[in-house]
Amino acid sequence: MTSNRTLQDIRIIGIEGIPEIRKGDDLSRILCEAADRQRTSLEEADIIVVTSKVVSLAEGKTVDLRSVEPSCFARELARQLDKDPRLVELILRETKSIVRMAQKHLITETKHGFVCANAGVDKSNIRGEHMVATLPDDPDLSARKIKDGINELRGVNVAVVITDTFGRPLRRGVTNIAIGVAGLPPILDLRGTADMYGYELRVTQIAVADELAGSAELVMGKTRRIPAVIIRGYRYKEDEKAMSKELNLPEEEDIFR
Repeated sequence: MTSNRTLQDIRIIGIEGIPEIRKGDDLSRILCEAADRQRTSLEEADIIVVTSKVVSLAEGKTVDLRSVEPSCFARELARQLDKDPRLVELILRETKSIVRMAQKHLITETKHGFVCANAGVDKSNIRGEHMVATLPDDPDLSARKIKDGINELRGVNVAVVITDTFGRPLRRGVTNIAIGVAGLPPILDLRGTADMYGYELRVTQIAVADELAGSAELVMGKTRRIPAVIIRGYRYKEDEKAMSKELNLPEEEDIFR
């Protein structure tokens, strides 16, 4: 595996037939078996991209809003935002700080350091009218467990990216980004190398993990029931110490806050 971005053929293969995930499910085994059934068994250096939703479900990160008692502060925010006070309370519990509140949107920094809407608390693609899911406690650790489980079951060394859907400042639409990584560097740092005309690159860092997450979404979709894909053919330098927080922009460098 190499870190250079030379011309290469890359395949994005949806893993279909994944059952509804429940608390305690072994995602590594489920992914391996589903891939085997469709004759796309996992191979050395594959990249497995998995939505945070199925990881949260497997880890029991779901909450019944009927069990949530909103604080006075949550009730006041909910009134301003025209949201369910119980949902706002849960968002606040997952929040490190409120970044912005405008036009019925609540943008927060999560305990992980992600800046996103509603601290990642989400009601989509989860069974039950009153049920919502929160982000995994430690998405990098979750990715590592899936990676290690696949290696133990199939004897292949893969990388794992866990994704979630985020909006972006100054751009319409949402896209998938990486919130957890294991086995590959989330950033390809090109600073100090030369461009095609020989000029030195001084600031260029490629958010590889986010690019992989976004490309995987082209196959996953939101309604196709494909919560995981295999990206095959992308060459990367293995990184056993990779952490998704490398992608988080420090507040002092964030020109939008």
